[in-house]
Amino acid sequence: MILYHGSNTEVKEPQILAPSRALDFGPGFYTTLNRNQAVDFAGKVVLRRGGSPVVNTYEIDAQIAFEFCDVLKFDAPNETWLDFVCSCRDGFNSAEGRDMVFGPVANDDVYRTLTLYREGEITREETLARLKIKQLYNQLVFVTPKALKFIRFRGSEVI
Repeated sequence: MILYHGSNTEVKEPQILAPSRALDFGPGFYTTLNRNQAVDFAGKVVLRRGGSPVVNTYEIDAQIAFEFCDVLKFDAPNETWLDFVCSCRDGFNSAEGRDMVFGPVANDDVYRTLTLYREGEITREETLARLKIKQLYNQLVFVTPKALKFIRFRGSEVI
């Protein structure tokens, strides 16, 4: 499996850093299967921190990693995923005890829908209906040092 990480620097040795804000799947090293998603995120990192946008590329043998790690996997943006993301975005580490979390990423468009839901503007059912029509990309978040042992750096590109 090829993974991408958008940043403002080359990241040869991924680390689990405390985030400056609440994220979809809590603290961890975030990667995506979609290069364009990483490009977009790299641009956002540069706006916040300066530097140049960089897309880092990694490889992981998912079959082996998923066998040896405790992976929380979401196949779709369903009710369980919605509760999990909202909990993490509220600052609770819902992934505690897991090595990795895999599932849909809440991009800016999805985040707007989540915000409306969290503020009580739309119902749970309406939220899930809106999410079903969105083009969501998957992300794989490495939550523990054990999980990071399975990722291999392949290179980086300034974009």
